[in-house]
Amino acid sequence: MATTTYHSRSNSFPSQSHPAIESVEDHLCRFRADDSESTSVCANLASLRNLHECINDLIQMPSIQQTLSQGNWINELLEGSLKLVDLCNLSREIVSLTKESVQDLESSIRRNKAETATSADVSAYVASRKKITKTVSKSIKNLKSFNNKSTTDNELWTMLKETESHDLSVLKSVLILLSGENETSTKTSWSLLSKFTAQNNRVYSESGAEDLSSLNIQKSTKNMDCKNMLKQLKSSEMIIQEIEQGLEALFRSLVKTRVSLLNVLSH
Repeated sequence: MATTTYHSRSNSFPSQSHPAIESVEDHLCRFRADDSESTSVCANLASLRNLHECINDLIQMPSIQQTLSQGNWINELLEGSLKLVDLCNLSREIVSLTKESVQDLESSIRRNKAETATSADVSAYVASRKKITKTVSKSIKNLKSFNNKSTTDNELWTMLKETESHDLSVLKSVLILLSGENETSTKTSWSLLSKFTAQNNRVYSESGAEDLSSLNIQKSTKNMDCKNMLKQLKSSEMIIQEIEQGLEALFRSLVKTRVSLLNVLSH
């Protein structure tokens, strides 16, 4: 449960309620209220996309643009948005590599009439999985410098930084999910992630609907049930496809948010 709270409406917002403001607040409230243990990663990606559409509407308001142009706010927000765009793009690359490796292994099994995959193909798949896991681990460690804490009690600033926090948490959960870690190994990973999101005590786990732990197979093909493996790979591919679509939609929304912020800076 998030601990972020809002103060009474500050002078950074119009004196009268505006639909754009209410929409953002409503989406943030849903994020705080949702049970992260039962909400799927794909659902969180869709929610983030919708949140950013509302954020973009909010930034178009003249009063909001005036507030954002004060001080160094806009530069800090632009720095954060660039890191999020890069992180989302990295997630897109990893999901693409994951899908490609899964499809290659599926093809190998089918070529052998679902009896087995060649040793070379299995080795190539395992090597690809190790590369992905290593990239995920490195990326998470590199996020230590990501500052998404709110340093002021201004309501607008707090709202935008909370959105950054949700972006970061959900994208991290995507990376962990794509690494194929099981529930036990994930606890260690999430303890690391929680250090970076401690300000709102919010972590999005992959223990919802999706499970890609079956992606991490052993290199040996002995006693391998290829028919069952093919079934698991196909199931994983469907999840990966859904994640890919969610990431594409979120990436476009993040870029749109960044463009809106750049427009504020240029005026």
